[in-house]
Amino acid sequence: MGTSAACHTLLVPRASYYRARDAASFPVVRVSRSSPVRALQPAERETVLAHLHAERFQDRSPAAVYATLLDEGEYHCSIRTMYRLLEQRGESRERRDQLLHPPYQKPELMATAPNQLWSWDISKLLGPAKWTYFYLYVILDVFSRYVTGWMVAYRESAVLAQRLIEESCKKQYIQRGQLTLHADRGTSMRSKPVALCLPI
Repeated sequence: MGTSAACHTLLVPRASYYRARDAASFPVVRVSRSSPVRALQPAERETVLAHLHAERFQDRSPAAVYATLLDEGEYHCSIRTMYRLLEQRGESRERRDQLLHPPYQKPELMATAPNQLWSWDISKLLGPAKWTYFYLYVILDVFSRYVTGWMVAYRESAVLAQRLIEESCKKQYIQRGQLTLHADRGTSMRSKPVALCLPI
C-alpha cells in the first residue's frame, strides 16, 4: 500500500506524515544566540534595578522612573528594558499598594410563601403607529409567579406606579411589614412616590 492510500485509510494528512518523518530523521539543532553588543552588562543591570528599588521610586512605574532620571540628566536604558529587568525578577506587577476590598455578599431575596416578595417592572411596547409606545407595568409574586397587578399606560410615571402598587396591595390584603417589593434601579423604581407607598 502506498503512502497516499495509507494516509487516506488512517485519515491522516500526508503533510503531517511527512513532517513527522522528517522531524525524526533530522532533529532540530538549536543554536545558542550570542548576547547583543548593546545589551546591558550585569553591573549596568544592577544599577537600573537599584534605581527601580530606590525608596523614592518604589511606588512609581518604570515610565515615571525613566522620565525622572532623564530630567536629572541620567539615562541608563529604555522603559521597555526596565520592564524586562523587573519581569526577569518576577516584579512586573502593579508597584503601588492596592486596596483590597472585603468579599461582598450579594443580597439574596427569597420567598417561602405567596405575598412575601413581589417583583415589578415596566416594559416599553410598540404602539399601532410609528413612534407610538405603551408602557406595561407588571407586578409579579416571586413565590407563585402570580401576576398581582398590571396596567398599560401611555407614559412611564412614578405616580402611576405608586397607584398600581397601592391598588395591588389592597386587592391582596397586604398587611404592614408583610411584603418586600423588589425592582431594578430604573427612575420610576427609585422615585419618591414609590418609596412613600412602601411602608408595607
